[in-house]
Amino acid sequence: MKPNMGNIDRVIRVIVGIALIAAWPLGLIQGTWAIIAAVFGAVLIVTAAIRWCPPYDLLGINTGAKNG
Repeated sequence: MKPNMGNIDRVIRVIVGIALIAAWPLGLIQGTWAIIAAVFGAVLIVTAAIRWCPPYDLLGINTGAKNG
C-alpha cells in the first residue's frame, strides 16, 4: 500500500467525511440513507488517515507528490 493521496485530497476527504457522519445526528438525513452516508463518511476518513485509496490505485491516480 503505497500512499497515493496528497494533502489537499486528504483534507477534503476528512471534511466531507465529518459532514456525512454529522448529517445523521443533526437530523439532516434519516433512515437507510443516513446509515449509507455515515459508512461512506467513515470510509473517507479512514482512507485519508492511511493516505491510500484503493480505487485510485486501480485507476493509477496519484494526487500526492511524485515519488522519485
